Parts: sequence; C-alpha cells; structure tokens
Amino acid sequence: MARGKSSITKTLVWGLLILVVMGFGAFGTVSFSGGVRGLGDVGQTEITSDAYARTLQNEMQALQAQTGQPVTMAQAQQWGLTDRALAQVVTSAALDEEARRIGLSVGDAQVAEELAAISAFQGPDGSFSRDGYAMALRNAGLSEAEFEEDLRRESARSLLTGAILSGTALPDTYVDTLLSWAGETRNFTWARLGRDSLNTGLPVPSEADLQAWYEENIDLFTLPEAKAVTYAWITPDMILDTVEVDEDTLRAAYEERIAEYNLPERRLVERLVFGNDAEAQAALDRITAGETDFETVVDERGLALSDIDLGDLPEGALDEAGAAVFAAEVGQVVGPLPSDLGPALYRVNGVLEAQETPYEDAVPQLRDELALDRARRVIAGMAQSLDDELAGGATLEDLAEETELDLGQIDWTEASDSDIAGYDAFREAAAAITAEDYPEIRDLGDGGIFALRLDEIRPPAPQPFDAVRDQVGQGYDAEQATEALLAQARTLADRIAAGESFADLGLEPVTEEGLTRDARIEGLPDALLPEAFTLEPGTTATLPGDGSALILRLDAVTPVDRTTPEAEALAGLLRDRAASAVANDLYRAFTTDIQNRAGVRIDQQAVTAVHTSFQ
Repeated sequence: MARGKSSITKTLVWGLLILVVMGFGAFGTVSFSGGVRGLGDVGQTEITSDAYARTLQNEMQALQAQTGQPVTMAQAQQWGLTDRALAQVVTSAALDEEARRIGLSVGDAQVAEELAAISAFQGPDGSFSRDGYAMALRNAGLSEAEFEEDLRRESARSLLTGAILSGTALPDTYVDTLLSWAGETRNFTWARLGRDSLNTGLPVPSEADLQAWYEENIDLFTLPEAKAVTYAWITPDMILDTVEVDEDTLRAAYEERIAEYNLPERRLVERLVFGNDAEAQAALDRITAGETDFETVVDERGLALSDIDLGDLPEGALDEAGAAVFAAEVGQVVGPLPSDLGPALYRVNGVLEAQETPYEDAVPQLRDELALDRARRVIAGMAQSLDDELAGGATLEDLAEETELDLGQIDWTEASDSDIAGYDAFREAAAAITAEDYPEIRDLGDGGIFALRLDEIRPPAPQPFDAVRDQVGQGYDAEQATEALLAQARTLADRIAAGESFADLGLEPVTEEGLTRDARIEGLPDALLPEAFTLEPGTTATLPGDGSALILRLDAVTPVDRTTPEAEALAGLLRDRAASAVANDLYRAFTTDIQNRAGVRIDQQAVTAVHTSFQ
C-alpha cells in the first residue's frame, strides 16, 4: 500500500487523462451526478458525487478493457463494481479526515514539484507548461484550484499510509517457522488396491439398500437451481446452404485476392543494421572467421532476434539487397547490403517456394467465405426489424414461425455449455436475466443473433430414484468395494509397519522422493500428499479411493536446508508475502478505526442519482 513520490499522483493523473480523452463521454463536463454534489461524508470530510462517479467509471472501463465488452450499470451493480468504487471513495475520505484531524498537509513547494513531474503537463522541451496544464484541466472540466487541492490531499494520504505501513518487517523466528513448514520435504511409498485385489465377494443390494443409499447421498442426485429459458436464435451456419454465390462474384473475389493465392518465392530473413559499412564489414569478418556468431553480434548490440526478424519476404521487398539475399544459402549471413535504415547484415533462415493456387482450386474456400459473409450481412439486416417486432409485442414463438429463427428451450445452469449455451454472450444473458426482462435481440459474436425469455426459475430438486437407479447402483457398489478394500488395506498396512515390504505382500509400490507440501505430481492421488505430512517415518496409513484403497508409508523427513539458493529465495518470498499480509491488515484496521471514530454518512439518493447518470 505504501507509495513512493513518483506514484503519489498516479490515480489523479490517470483519472484526469481519462476525462480528457473521453471528454466525459455521455456525462458531459459539468457533473456526473446531475447537480447532486454531496454523496456523504466521513466526519467533517465530504465525499463528492463526482469523485464516486469518476472512481466507478474507472472500475467499469478497467473491466471493459479486460473483457472487450461494454459494461452496463446493471452489470456493474451485479458484479460489485459499485460497492468497490464506493468503498474506495469512503476509504480516501477517511484518510483525508484523519490527515485533517492531526493537521497533516504538504506545502505549496511540494505540490509545485509534483505538478512539474507530471509528463502530461510538460511541453516539448520537457519542462512544465502552464498553457498545457491549463488546457488539460479545462478540457476535463476542472479548475486549477480543484486539481491542486486533490493533489495536496493525495500527497497527504500517501504520507499517512506510508507512516502506517512502514516497518512491517517480521521477526526472523516467524519467517524461519514458515520456511521450516514450507521447505520440508518427505519421501514415501504407496500402492493401490483395486477391485481385482478383493478376496471376498460383494453383497447384492436389495431395493431397500439402494433406496437408503440414495437418500443418504441425495446431494449427489440433486439438480442445481436452473432457469427455464426459451430462446430464438440464428447463426450464419444455419442459413449457409440457402445463400447463393454466383460465378461472377467468385471470379471477382479471386482476382481481388490474386496475390494471396499466387505467392512468389520468399525468404525468412533477419536484418541487423549498422551505423556504417565499416562496422557491418567488421562484424561479418568476425562471423566468417569463426570468432563469433550472428546471435552473439545481435546480443552485443543490445537486441533480441525478435527485434531484427523481418518475417517472410519476396525478393522485391528487399530492394537492392534482394538479389544477394535470395542467392544465399539457408543459415548464411551476407552483407554489408543496403537497407532503408543503413548498411546491414542479412541472415537467411528458410526458403518458401512459390505457391500458385488456380481458380478452380480456390473456389470451394472462396464460396464458403463469401457465403458466410453474406449470411452475416443477411442476419445483420434482420436484427433491427426483429427487435422492433419484439418491442411491438411479438413473442419468440411468433419470430420462429414467421422467420428463419430457430426456437429452443434450455434448463440453464452455470454448467450448461452445449449448443447456444456454448456462446459467452448467451451465458452472460442467461445469468443476468430476470422475470421482469423483455426479450431483445442480442449478438452472439459470430454474426449470429438471439433473444431469450425467462419462463421460470426451478429450485434445486432431487432427481427421482427411478431416473437415477443405475447411478445409485454404481455408487453403492463402489462404496461397498471401497470399504472391503480398506479393510484389507488396514491389515496389509499393519504388516508393512511391522517390517514387511510392499513387494512381499504382492503390491506394486510407487516411491516418491523430495516432495514439498505444494508438489504437483501427475498420477499422484490428491489425498496422499497431505496425509504423508501427518505421519512419522516408518508409520503407515490407509485412504479410500474411488472403488479402491490406498496404502501409504512415510520413509523419511528432510528438513529444509537454509543454505541453498532455493531456500533463500523461498524465505524472501515468504517474508514479503507475510509482511504484505500484515501491512494490508494494518491498513484495513486503520481505515476502519477512522471510520468508526469519525462516523460515515452516505446519501443513498445521491448514489442512485450517480447510477442514473450512467444510463
């Protein structure tokens, strides 16, 4: 949480730049809140509606950048963005209130220094530009006094939190204890008893046995809450067969993409540019003499091979260097040769032969692509009229009857992923839909569209016994087999603990060595590793599997070697994580204490007004 001087104004500056670039979007440059300024207060420190709105907008834009999809206010509320933004402004106000109470502030000289360091306010010569500063604030709808006061408060908050969070280093004893626990390794041997190891038969269950097992394990047969959803949809693939592409269109598309279907011979080329011919020749001479290689020369220039990779190029794209490069063998370095950046060495990494695709061979691909594109345009042309019909009272059933849309029904849960439920857009819509929502046309993302309606919400409910009788029988059988195998495993484990070997007992042992608590070994049953860390060397344990039993013997415990580089790195990681956790706890406790002492008041009507301004 603690921040250095260079990051004190990051939140303010990025918020300002967002406002400058976006021009406050649909909210204008006057106020996000429609005239409602006060959102609440912490003690004597006011929380403004504009501060909350800007914080919320930043949260929504951050999520939009991650998902690539616009975020609505309903989604922001559903996903907790509004709560998070409100918590942020309340916390900031609490810190401002504490700074006010104890008289903590920064002087004008500090504010001026911070302003001068902000690149957004600097002119072409790198110095602070009064005109640029004024224009940026004017475009954001802020006055200099407002921005500088925000900057002053941010600096004071940084001083306050820095004082709270500094010095949270933990004692060596604490870190050593964590290191001993996390770095300790164990060696153990284990074996599995499968169904073929059973030395007794399993009882045949009666109907009463199965019914009782079904009732005892009813959670295994309970369907989750489901939304009964009716939907109508259409995708380009659904109407692909109805789309005709004439010969003239195919021929024109082929001619337009002739360069794609008829590729000249190309070379995979890397180019290393030098300041002059002498430098380039000296490098080539070293490579030719075997004193160095091309990769080393590239590294000496402070570059990576990816920096000099030109990809695959035809001869003409290399201008005057083309003939020499195309005459070189694969792996050969040639030069110095001219380039648009100066003399260069070229290395050939591969030869791509010319490719010619006749029109007749290209037609199938062209027809599919053109038909798919035309189908998308057909659907796009339908979307608005279909949405208008829904708005006018048409039902999904009406659309399916009158158009090419397919009607379907799904009992949707979060686990649904087949057919239309395989689309992210549909899953998001199904998750958010309520009984009050009216069907509307939405995009599927592949050129398709859909609309959906919530018919009912079905609460979690057990499946009837008769419908799952086979699964019940399988579960009962697996449980009986596991119990019988565990009884055999306990006897064998006792004999192993007494000194007999796994092999003597006809078992196929697997030995694991040097495993830490967080080891991930393919094929290792999940329950074995935690159990191994509860045992003493030479002792055994048995664990149930799925229709099997596991026998485990701990062979050795190896304490962590604190002198190894790995242990030192782990100790540093544990120290940093623990210190960070303590620092975060201190910060939360501190801000919570301020709020409890000063009191927090939030005007819910003002919050609602801000939310309304986003719609």
